[in-house]
Amino acid sequence: MGDRKQVQTDIRRQIREFLTTRRARLTPEQAGLPVYGGNRRVKGLRREEVATLAGISVEYYIRLERGDAAGVSEGVLEGINHALQLNEAERAHLSDLVRACGDNRPLKLVSARPSLRPPVQRIIDSMTTTAAVVHNGRLDVLGANALGRALYEPMYADPTRPVNTARFAFLDPQARTFWRDWERIAADSANLLRAEAGRNPCDHDLTELIGELSTRSEDFRVRWARADVRIHTSGVKRVRHPVVGDLELPYESTPLLADPGQILLMYTAEPDTPSADALRLLASWAASQPSWDGA
Repeated sequence: MGDRKQVQTDIRRQIREFLTTRRARLTPEQAGLPVYGGNRRVKGLRREEVATLAGISVEYYIRLERGDAAGVSEGVLEGINHALQLNEAERAHLSDLVRACGDNRPLKLVSARPSLRPPVQRIIDSMTTTAAVVHNGRLDVLGANALGRALYEPMYADPTRPVNTARFAFLDPQARTFWRDWERIAADSANLLRAEAGRNPCDHDLTELIGELSTRSEDFRVRWARADVRIHTSGVKRVRHPVVGDLELPYESTPLLADPGQILLMYTAEPDTPSADALRLLASWAASQPSWDGA
């Protein structure tokens, strides 16, 4: 059993940070509100302006922004979503926080690190020209095929297990060379962890990871304070690999529905490009290495 009071305190803090930062980023002009003369003393919208846009009382909104969100209706949530112009990831995050705030069931701290089921490992092993990696919401790498393991080779240099992409991004000096667009990767990592903290506020390992990164990395603290969230779907990763050089790899991610919390990430290369040649070379190099533990 865990400390329900401490978890609820953390959830209320997350709600406060999230709503405050969303309100601060939105100007009256963006919200379609009239702007009168004089200097505004607050950055972004005032609480009363958000309340008006959401169709609720100022007192009620102030209570919500302080983190007292138990029992908030879907209608009120939709009003706040509209008022703050939240995107899909932000709407889901706020909904997760509100749901967690109202959860009074006996608390069980989540700490187990799930392993990859053998059928999943066999499936990704069959992807010989695709780098495949499975991670969880904490960004722990749970498994990979040979090409995925080779792609993530610099992360495995740290003996800490499980391999964790956020820990690598913020605590390993190699990360700024490996990720050619490190700033974006760093922001994405913090945003994904923030979203996971809303989904699973009782995850002890996640709490420890966030504490470690906050203590050891100013770069993480700055990005965490923004309270941004992100949904990991698709894009392009730009890598400078120590074995094969520069790679630009389109990727797709998909949740493994039979294994809640596990996400399959697949990297490919555009045909007839230098990245495709480099990925084939990396596959050859991976085949020449001793047998690897996927995690």
